[in-house]
Amino acid sequence: MTELVATARERGVATLTLDSPANRNALSARLVDELAGALDACAADPGVRAVLLTHTGEVFSSGADLKAPPSPYTFVDLLRRIVALPKPVVARVTGRTRAGGLGLIGACDIAVAGPRADFAFTEVRIGVAPAVISLPLLPRLDPRAAARYCLTGESFGAAEAARIGLLTLAAGKAPQGEEGEEGGDGGDGEEVDALLRPVLDGLRKASPKALAATKALVTARVLEAFDRDAEDLVQRSATLFASAEAREGIAAFLERRDPAWVL
Repeated sequence: MTELVATARERGVATLTLDSPANRNALSARLVDELAGALDACAADPGVRAVLLTHTGEVFSSGADLKAPPSPYTFVDLLRRIVALPKPVVARVTGRTRAGGLGLIGACDIAVAGPRADFAFTEVRIGVAPAVISLPLLPRLDPRAAARYCLTGESFGAAEAARIGLLTLAAGKAPQGEEGEEGGDGGDGEEVDALLRPVLDGLRKASPKALAATKALVTARVLEAFDRDAEDLVQRSATLFASAEAREGIAAFLERRDPAWVL
């Protein structure tokens, strides 16, 4: 069976690539399990100084695979694994990201995206809420921006994502009329890699124990949110996904129509 997460390594940086473009790198139970296993292997490998999380295709991740989703507990475990990994995890994004995919980015320590990347919390449009992914995201995001984008499901570009704290850096500016449009790498890869080069070189120059200790300092607040709120948010998520509105919203999404509540 073809792997959904490809692994490569260069000069101490392990690159984990979400490689399921046929379903837009949707977070299926299998992909989540493979990514968790790859992260565990990186944690155990003394030759890995940092992890780079990236993707094939035009979409970093479209969010939960509604046909074969992971359990909320499994997804919480994956997000916590990224936050608690004793090595920095860096997101490299050159495409669209939706819903649960934003949780992956939020769990990373550093995130860089290209000018054609765009983002949206689309959960409210299918009758659920960004409950589980709020664990790594709310401690990092500007509160007013989080309220706006989580409540409306509006899409926003890389520059705005950097302004509100979802991203660390946004590369360049999309040509007029192109920011937020669907597209491939479109040349963004080179721009993103140029921004990442000093970041990755900096991580290579740091001592492994110092990196682990420093990451523990900067992620302490996020891990507190997991330890305090994870069970409650998993239960909220499960309740919402079992609701009549969620059933209608998911059916409408799969049937490519508006749900019944759209005015």
